[in-house]
Amino acid sequence: MHLAGAAALLASAMTAQAQDTVKIGISEPLTGAVAASGTYVTEGAKIAADVINKKGGVLGKPLELVIEDNKSNPREAVNSVEKLILRDKVPVLMGAWSSTYTLAVMPKLEEYGVPMVVETASSGKITTAGNPWIFRTSPTSEMEAKAFASLVDAYDPAIKKVDFLSVNNDWGLGAATEFKKMFEAKGIAIGRMETMTADATDLSAQLAALKGTGSDTLIITSGIEQLTLAIRQASEQKVPQRVITTGGSFPELLLKAPAAKGYASQHLVFFAPWAVEKAKHPEVAKEFMEGWTAKGLDFPGQTEGFRGYDAILTIAEAIRVAGKAEPEAIREALWKVDLAGVNGDIAFAKVGPEGKESGQAAPNVYVVELKDGVPSVK
Repeated sequence: MHLAGAAALLASAMTAQAQDTVKIGISEPLTGAVAASGTYVTEGAKIAADVINKKGGVLGKPLELVIEDNKSNPREAVNSVEKLILRDKVPVLMGAWSSTYTLAVMPKLEEYGVPMVVETASSGKITTAGNPWIFRTSPTSEMEAKAFASLVDAYDPAIKKVDFLSVNNDWGLGAATEFKKMFEAKGIAIGRMETMTADATDLSAQLAALKGTGSDTLIITSGIEQLTLAIRQASEQKVPQRVITTGGSFPELLLKAPAAKGYASQHLVFFAPWAVEKAKHPEVAKEFMEGWTAKGLDFPGQTEGFRGYDAILTIAEAIRVAGKAEPEAIREALWKVDLAGVNGDIAFAKVGPEGKESGQAAPNVYVVELKDGVPSVK
């Protein structure tokens, strides 16, 4: 370990023992292109901390969330993590929403020896890179594609040819690769593959290119803001393909201001608050939802917010198991976590090179159809 890393680790351990709270560092996009998602995740984390603190906290101390805005930018994500580790002396982190941001901060976790629970990012590279400080509660794109594979044959009309419109980053391109692989394995033809920058608002060129491909299905991967734009513009341009979105984001703005009348889109999500009874642990989901409602937050934001909630439950349980708020002890304890979350059971399997494995949980996947502003869980 670098001398700077060793010094930071020692300082973090000493501070954790002396402070009156147990700190958890959070790096999320609170401004920038995906701010809506990052804000919802952060709100979910705050609700989890409130629930835990009302029950006595952890190790007899209240949780304290130290929150940094990574500004929807990988460089800022790195800066935020360094601040949290070196300035705030946090012994554990949650973050950093995007695969691109998470991959950017991973070397810092190894350098300073601090674990991170990854609550959203889906790139397979995150858990196969050989970083033993990474523990992911969200599914990889490969896991999401495999879960959807079991539903594909039930579609009527059948899925025979698929196009893709993906945000041009590690997440979007990785998702397209995994879903393409899954569809090909089922004998489904692949049509055109289009990309968009994360901040693009006019998608007319991409949609025009997709309109005449002869495909029956269009897979879209991006955050809340861009999904909303893509679906609205697709309905206005009368793009004929059935639209299915991946990655767990839900275009909530279409609830209040729907796309063209009669236009339907489907969304793969990891928690469906419209059908809480379908959650594996409804009592946990209801506790989260009660906290969400009490804060007056937008109801559909729970499809993102639960990620922060489950991640903080996971971290708190690891600290409890460790018996101390120190980075190495928390890392070891994360392997022993076994608890009920909003999305389902949370426990980590080893992924990656032997001796440097990362942890990966196995979340559930739901399909929600949105038509004329009304969602229904399939």
